[in-house]
Amino acid sequence: MRPATPELLTMLTELIATPSVSCTAAHWDQSNLKVIEKLDQWLSGLGFKTDIMPIPGHPEKANLIATLGSGPGGLVLAGHTDTVPFNAERWSSDPFKLTEKNNRFYGLGTCDMKGFFPIAIEAARKFVDKTLQQPLIILATADEESSMNGARALAEAGRPKARYAVIGEPTSLRPIYMHKGIMMEQIKITGTAGHSSDPALGANAIDAMHSVLGQLISFRQELQRDYQNSDFKVSVPTLNLGCIHGGDNPNRICGACELEFDLRPLPGMSADLLREAISQRLQPLENQFGVSISTAPLFPEIRPFSNDKHSELVTAAEALTGYQAEAVAFGTEAPFLQDLGMDTIVMGPGSIDQAHQPDEYLAFDQIKPTVAVLEQLIARYCF
Repeated sequence: MRPATPELLTMLTELIATPSVSCTAAHWDQSNLKVIEKLDQWLSGLGFKTDIMPIPGHPEKANLIATLGSGPGGLVLAGHTDTVPFNAERWSSDPFKLTEKNNRFYGLGTCDMKGFFPIAIEAARKFVDKTLQQPLIILATADEESSMNGARALAEAGRPKARYAVIGEPTSLRPIYMHKGIMMEQIKITGTAGHSSDPALGANAIDAMHSVLGQLISFRQELQRDYQNSDFKVSVPTLNLGCIHGGDNPNRICGACELEFDLRPLPGMSADLLREAISQRLQPLENQFGVSISTAPLFPEIRPFSNDKHSELVTAAEALTGYQAEAVAFGTEAPFLQDLGMDTIVMGPGSIDQAHQPDEYLAFDQIKPTVAVLEQLIARYCF
């Protein structure tokens, strides 16, 4: 006999209490297996056929594909199981304890986006004793907040297969049909250290970096001149100079300097071409300053996402929510599900303004409307 699947509030409480931080910094990075195991148990208890999919090269990480019914079409309700790192001292309550206050649920991952799973399961609960004509798939992924290795593994494996997909990122239940891409890049300059009293004794990497910064700022201006899309609140591609490190002492010529930056391209822009253009700009600086300059991505880029604004799913979501589809600047797993052939949107409870922040919360009044919308989508695409 299968164990009973808990009620929504119990599921949310248990998920928030289960740490699953993912991060490019090893000291922060954690396994998501305990979250996957809970979801596996709850969904199995409702009669879903579950498949835990290990992430190649990362034995402590996994995806979960849970399927109710069968057929060539169907609907995927997708979310990621990981959270970002946190500053506990800036929280008013324990990040890993679900706290109810001011008609809100506080806790790490409440809106981004562990809170989506209990809501999706609550919506699915209504249909477990019915015969579905097309499958309902609840998909839980690993490492969305860092490498997106979970979504990349799914795309590589060619699964799951369905006709429609809703990614429940926090959008205040507004359907999102387009978002920018994300590139996080690193530039390393290797010069020659020496005594600061004689600049000829070395090659100063910070001097070279000054010109690198100038080239990137000039490149940003050109991109924003040549590319615009008014559907986005920030209508141009952005290039943020995020962090810089170099040198070790005021009286030493700086022998090495590193820069990391974030570039958010619009749909239709190619990451490879952007990297090539940056490299061409920087190459002459090597001879000018007598340094070596190397560039590399911090992780594989997330491509921009763009669906047909009038697709079946976009139109249905607009009708059900009363909101027109929008474009956003943040990235999601949508391009990977779209690659699998699905009509894909991003739409979920909570606001992106609360994501990645101390005292992250999910407002009470987002829960029932999301359950209702998901129930209607399941009825529309699985029967």
